[in-house]
Amino acid sequence: MRILQLHCDSMEYTPTKKEIKSAEDIENLETKRFEEIVVAFVSIEAGDDSSVAQNAISQIKNSMEKIGCKKLLLYPYAHLSSNLAKPSVAITLLKEMGENASGLEVSHSPFGWTKSYNLKVKGHPLAESSKVITKDSKDSKDKEITSEALRGESKIRSYWKIMSLDGTMTDIADFNFSNHKKLEVLAKYESAKQRRVDEPPPHVALMKKMTIADYEPASDSGNLRFFPNGRLIKSLIECYVTDRVKEYGGCEVETPIMYDSEHPSMVSYFNRFPARQYNIDSDGKKLFLRFAACFGQFLMANQYQLSYKNLPFKLYELTRYSFRREQSGELVGLRRLRAFTMPDCHAFCKDLDQAIDEIKIRFDLSRSVLHELGIDESDYEMAIRFTEDFYNENKSSIEELVQKHGKPVLVEMWKEKFFYFVLKWEFNFIDSLGKASALSTDQIDVENADRYGIEFIDENNKPQHPIILHNSPSGAIERIIYVLLEKAAKDIKEGRKPQYPLWLAPTQVRVIPLKEEFYSFCETLVDKISSNNIRADIDDRNESIGKRIRDAEKEWIRYILVIGEKEVNSENLSIRDRTTGDVRELPLVDFLKEINQQTQGKPYTGLNLSKHLSERPQLMV
Repeated sequence: MRILQLHCDSMEYTPTKKEIKSAEDIENLETKRFEEIVVAFVSIEAGDDSSVAQNAISQIKNSMEKIGCKKLLLYPYAHLSSNLAKPSVAITLLKEMGENASGLEVSHSPFGWTKSYNLKVKGHPLAESSKVITKDSKDSKDKEITSEALRGESKIRSYWKIMSLDGTMTDIADFNFSNHKKLEVLAKYESAKQRRVDEPPPHVALMKKMTIADYEPASDSGNLRFFPNGRLIKSLIECYVTDRVKEYGGCEVETPIMYDSEHPSMVSYFNRFPARQYNIDSDGKKLFLRFAACFGQFLMANQYQLSYKNLPFKLYELTRYSFRREQSGELVGLRRLRAFTMPDCHAFCKDLDQAIDEIKIRFDLSRSVLHELGIDESDYEMAIRFTEDFYNENKSSIEELVQKHGKPVLVEMWKEKFFYFVLKWEFNFIDSLGKASALSTDQIDVENADRYGIEFIDENNKPQHPIILHNSPSGAIERIIYVLLEKAAKDIKEGRKPQYPLWLAPTQVRVIPLKEEFYSFCETLVDKISSNNIRADIDDRNESIGKRIRDAEKEWIRYILVIGEKEVNSENLSIRDRTTGDVRELPLVDFLKEINQQTQGKPYTGLNLSKHLSERPQLMV
């Protein structure tokens, strides 16, 4: 079933012609007019059944509750699909949808008629949405196993607001988004919960062209392979994030990637975490691949003897990999994967006050990490979710986080606690296709210390359960690369030269000898540059100087050194700088100092390919 849903100021239609023999009978052809109504244009498809109809009306009711509208017009609309159900089936399911729309004032336009219509759609972010609803598999062996939390996620009663810097909460339908277009996109994306991708975003072509990553046809969908350039970039980001978390106080650990799904703590936690999992049968045991580092760290924390003096105590793991069986229509490039690398830092705090103080520190850490990775505050929008009770008791702390962010944020407020956390914030990158992707995030977890038997001894020598914070200061590493490539694609579109942050560039300096007689000089030069923790290579191929410069440009190499007789006999180097487009002359020592100043404080690793381009095989992508 396919649905186009519109929240309208007004809608009117007039039946004009009976289109099929089985069309519904109507008494007259008069115009029907409605005010303040949601119009659902519906195409019933072959294979749809009662379960699809019930699921569809449930989703429509849920979205109508968020916008506060009680009037619904079901409008049969064959043009959304080329695989339509038989008219008799379509009529039956449309009637069933109307009958199951309890609490709504439902009308429907006649089936099988051509109609003229006129409508005026409202301008708020939730006014327009589309849905594709399909029937679940009837084969129990193949049916996807999902958690209670995931199955119930669509039933959560939540209210969507925008919080301004002064703490004012405004319904998203009433908020003026004229100066906050990305926030408007986020509000629409999150509240509609439409994750399906209809076209590949620009970074997919770039990740292949720049030989970073590609789909692996011999694996499950959503599992990518990383080429040498991609592995180098990925490893540097991993090192940087890990270094920052350890500086903050995180103790790095390593935990298994698979667990017994029948272990008591797993069963309980699984049904509180909204994720789809990979399941494995081994020697009669039912195992699953981890979808987070949480339970591994919680089982470890259970073995620590903790005092209030030890808190907040921080455990950290960079999971390579975490696995979530995301739906196939949602998988795309580096944005949403089934196997991903997630930095995950848990802080065990003695009480809610300490947890709130700590979450502010981690908030600042996350902003700093993103900035140093090349992602500016203008690139992302903030969403914050909390229970109504937590908000009423901690307004000032929530408002302080919003003020740190410096611009309005999207709020989802739950009427009651549904997950294990009472607050969650996240930074979301908005791409050119209007999709939002969470990067940094943190949560206040009030359940899992009890569930996993994690205790500390308080000031009165009594055992207590800590509050747990769940922070990823960057989000998935793959998603960071996605953001950098999406930003590069935007630069290309707007006529700017794309480039990597210098410390992440697979090659930072390309040396090009004009003639073979200068090869020896170039070898020595590259060795000197490399000894200063700078990645440099030599284009020693038998190609023209023009082609070799063009190829270096295609690889987004920041500095190109063309070496001829002048450079060999001079103390200065001729340096082509991609950033400015200029050619400058600098002594080697000053050139090295310039690069090291730009990469200071960042991790380093050497080339991940031969330093001679003539020795590199051509990668066909």
